Amino acid sequence: MIGIFDSGIGGLTVARAVMELFPHLNICYFGDTARTPYGTKSKDTVTRYAVENTRFLLDQGAKIIVVACNTASAVAVPTLRERFDVPIFEVISPAVDMALSLAKAKRIGVIGTRGTINSGIYERLIKERDPERKVFSEPCPLLVSLVEEGWLKKPETRMIVKKYLHPLKAQQIQSLILGCTHYPIIKQLIARKIGKRVKIVDSSEAVSVSLKRYLDDNPRVMDGLSKGGESVFHVSDVTAQFAKTAQLILNRRVDLQHATPLEC
Repeated sequence: MIGIFDSGIGGLTVARAVMELFPHLNICYFGDTARTPYGTKSKDTVTRYAVENTRFLLDQGAKIIVVACNTASAVAVPTLRERFDVPIFEVISPAVDMALSLAKAKRIGVIGTRGTINSGIYERLIKERDPERKVFSEPCPLLVSLVEEGWLKKPETRMIVKKYLHPLKAQQIQSLILGCTHYPIIKQLIARKIGKRVKIVDSSEAVSVSLKRYLDDNPRVMDGLSKGGESVFHVSDVTAQFAKTAQLILNRRVDLQHATPLEC
């Protein structure tokens, strides 16, 4: 099966994209809702959580790990690849690839948590590939909490999104990377506020395409994955709001199973 983890609910956008591309494969999702958000925590803490989450998914039978969290992708993936002998995918490199594929987008905006933006990883990867591109980053620390609370259509959310995006609009960006997997949940709102001329780069879509490309090129790995189209969803803290928002994201009823952080 494919194992996917995130600090909370945002990674369900990645799970949804993977399930749409591979409806016949089994998926195991872990949302670390008891310890969210990761974006405000130290590198060492996020790395420890990521190791624990990966070990939990492997214990469930995962053969591939998808780190559906930008903060963990930014700081923990090298450690995960050192410790675990399985394919590990993260959401940052595929989003960078997708952004760079937009040849006309010379001015790229990035929004994410403070942890992701402060890491500078998007700007570094983009500049390594194309030094001529201009990158403008903006931390949006409140958006994760608003999404987790289910405030998707609240006027306060619209106001905060508008405020966060204003500096990027002033820079006349041509594409915008959603550098947090929570953000696709409010992608339509972000698209309206940033303007029609800005191309949105959705990291959840980008990583699912990257995973498909890998499995197409490695049929033996595909053959080793469990089939049946079953999806299991674990969280470290079961809340009614998570279940409600998860149902909204996946357009289906979600049976949440509790797994404490100590088990991970």
